[in-house]
Amino acid sequence: MAQFDYDLLVIGAGSGGVGLARRAASHGAKVAVCEESAYGGTCVHRGCVPKKLMVYASSLRDELGLLPGYGYSSVQSDFDWSRMLSNIHQELDRLNGVYTRLLDGSEVARLEGRARLLDAHRVEVGSQQVTARYLAIAVGGKSFVPDFPGSQLALTSDDLFQLPHLPASVTLQGSGYIGLEFASIFAGLGSKVTVTFRSSKPLPDFDEEVRSFLLERMQARGVEFRVSQGIRELRPRDGGLEIVSDKDSWTSEIYVCATGRIPNTQGLGLVEAGVKLGERGRVEVDSLCRTSVDNIFAIGDCCGGVQLTPYAIAQGRALAERLFGDAQARFEPAHIPTAVFTQPAVGVVGLGEEAAEEQFPGDVDSYKAVFRPMKYTLPDKPEKTLMKLVVRRS
Repeated sequence: MAQFDYDLLVIGAGSGGVGLARRAASHGAKVAVCEESAYGGTCVHRGCVPKKLMVYASSLRDELGLLPGYGYSSVQSDFDWSRMLSNIHQELDRLNGVYTRLLDGSEVARLEGRARLLDAHRVEVGSQQVTARYLAIAVGGKSFVPDFPGSQLALTSDDLFQLPHLPASVTLQGSGYIGLEFASIFAGLGSKVTVTFRSSKPLPDFDEEVRSFLLERMQARGVEFRVSQGIRELRPRDGGLEIVSDKDSWTSEIYVCATGRIPNTQGLGLVEAGVKLGERGRVEVDSLCRTSVDNIFAIGDCCGGVQLTPYAIAQGRALAERLFGDAQARFEPAHIPTAVFTQPAVGVVGLGEEAAEEQFPGDVDSYKAVFRPMKYTLPDKPEKTLMKLVVRRS
């Protein structure tokens, strides 16, 4: 019987990969994790955590504006972008340490460097080679910019955590989570914000009424939307950029391409090892996270599909159980809660009204309420909340 250095080698130490490694190790498996950068992955270092901290920072200006309504004196406070970023990066360093200690405490070996598969069991990490009975690909995704004239002038969401100063004006391309969340952040901090995308409303695949409500509320907070248009070209102009769409043109200090992320699978040797990849390098897997190679698995954003951190963590834990614990373990969620940290925030679970009607024609009712939250009554602010419930009659 072949002898391997490890029972399981996890390539990528995001939240899903770390969860998989620790759960496998808890069953007595000899496990290693390979990571080329910081532990915690996209969510901790380039997504959920730093972005949510920036959301908190951007919301404070509005919060201070509520004080007189509750009997406090008005407060004037200056915002320091560099100080905020410095504090955020200190927190990310702390979290990196938390993840490494969790792995060390679970007796999971940590291999530093970019991995490259040599075959189905051998992996090169830097100058060393290791073998494993099972491989699990958990490398997540990465930002990208489509190719168009001037695209080299575009930034991605990753770049926004390194900006030297708060830009006076920002244009974001994209109708999904990333573009809308950063639009709310920059608008809350005082930048002039423009959002542009090809569709007529933000958040594709969400309930139509939710989409319309969010568009209206973000516009009320000063965000400008240029919808139903694509970007043709970026040109340098007066220390900033001229953005040329197929309908119009305008200027902005920075332009951010927030049209999604692609699997971070380039250069891993997956194809050479026999792993089938789909569009943009997506690892093709079945419902049990199995690739086209019997002993190689993949979880999380590199597989496409649902790209949420808790989803990847649950996938990883179930995979560890199947490999080293209960072979019948499954992760098959019917409905997945999701949140968009815009201002106002969006939280949904289950089917929107249109999707429900399509799946259960003539058997759906919906109920909604639009109201001003009590918090804003004394300060007399025109904020609104939408609550909607979609139900199946039978």
